[in-house]
Amino acid sequence: MKKILLMMILICLAQTASALTVKGVPIEPTVKVGDEILHLNGYGLRTKYLMKIYVGSLYTTSPAESAPQVLALPGGKLVRMNFLYSRVKRLSLLGLFAEGFYHNTPQLSGSPEEKAFMSWFKGDFIKGDVVDLAIDKDGTVSVFQNYDLLGSLHSPELAKGILLIYLGDKPASKKLKQGFLSGLNRSKKRKG
Repeated sequence: MKKILLMMILICLAQTASALTVKGVPIEPTVKVGDEILHLNGYGLRTKYLMKIYVGSLYTTSPAESAPQVLALPGGKLVRMNFLYSRVKRLSLLGLFAEGFYHNTPQLSGSPEEKAFMSWFKGDFIKGDVVDLAIDKDGTVSVFQNYDLLGSLHSPELAKGILLIYLGDKPASKKLKQGFLSGLNRSKKRKG
């Protein structure tokens, strides 16, 4: 009995020790979107003028090394932002989203889908906030702030546009894009 208890304690310690932490933010190895378990594909730090704004992470069903691979993957995807900066103004983040749509999916600029997406964000973001941009396998986009649903819309075009804000030819941050596509789990074969 003591051996089993000791083994269980060691397993728990090993799992805790292997957890990834970036700038004090624990990065989950897996998340659930809809009925799917997604795996961490990559992560990075979003900075602006040397300020650390948020830790971003991308979750997918299978490893991907490029934007076309991410877009082609069946199943859900999730972009998570763990805010580090004391206060990020709502309009600043919305401006970055609008710029990302304009540069990477111009057909979404000013569209009803973009307007709906932008309307879900009601306030500023403070240190410790978690924002999830969840894309279900059917193309439904859901946005959560601190795990509370802000809004949801079935739009595969909006889903693609959101991913291209981070992964497009003119991403919000080239370093963040590189981190998202690092393919952390390339060596591990995932079971779908």
